[in-house]
Amino acid sequence: MRMLTLILGAFLMTASTASAQTFKDPENTLLLQLKDGTVAIQLRPDKAPKTVARIKELARQKFYDGIVFHRVIEGFMAQTGDPTGTGTSGSGKNLKAEFNDLKHIRGTVSMARAANINSADSQFFICFKPANFLDGQYTAFGQVISGMEFVDNITRGEPPANPDKIISMRVAADVASDAAAAPAPAAAAAQ
Repeated sequence: MRMLTLILGAFLMTASTASAQTFKDPENTLLLQLKDGTVAIQLRPDKAPKTVARIKELARQKFYDGIVFHRVIEGFMAQTGDPTGTGTSGSGKNLKAEFNDLKHIRGTVSMARAANINSADSQFFICFKPANFLDGQYTAFGQVISGMEFVDNITRGEPPANPDKIISMRVAADVASDAAAAPAPAAAAAQ
């Protein structure tokens, strides 16, 4: 048990703190852990403040942990955020659209919605390629700044036969706080 605590403490202190410190704005950076690695998403509260606040709130509640990518279209996007995995559900709180001038380019993170422009909830998608026909029609709220190769590896399908899952999604500032609160390796060994 002491060895496990030592290893866990060392991992949190080095990997998590380093990850959070490399970002300009850790409070507005998401760390999306996928099967192949971590995707960093720079949030844009200046363009979609209510959407960003809600996504961070859900991430802090660990809402996204274990949720599948239920719609992944080659050459277009990967969609997730439905706790049922069907694409028909969400967190239960619709958001008012915050259309803005962000372009849907490779790595853009945007809210999924139904026909009603104010029906976005917890589902979002990440663009594999530019999709300018979505500009001004969907609330873009972030951009992948590292780890897009891990997004590219998400299993395709509508739905995929064996869908990939979000392992975890955290606000980078919280990861740094968790690492700082973890026992130092020397302290863990002394216990």
